[in-house]
Amino acid sequence: MQLLNIGFGNTVMIERIVAVINTGSSPARKLKEQAKSEGKLVDVTEGRRTRSILVMDSNHIILSSVQPDTISQRIQAMQPSYQLSELASSERMRDGEL
Repeated sequence: MQLLNIGFGNTVMIERIVAVINTGSSPARKLKEQAKSEGKLVDVTEGRRTRSILVMDSNHIILSSVQPDTISQRIQAMQPSYQLSELASSERMRDGEL
């Protein structure tokens, strides 16, 4: 179990993250509102601007004030073998080996 810092000392389990998305799109705003109405919205921004939305495998939505790129870099730093294996797989798919 690896924990990822998503700002202000808050952490989530890396294995439970489905997606990290930017907040600028209309579907992202709808996702946020739907989670709020269902009671599955977790806001860890501490009153700051929401910069990324984490979608968890439990259908919970977490709002963070950390940029999506920063979260992605933190995940890659903690799980470099995971990222490299996906890269190799996508390259093989591109080259028609799979």
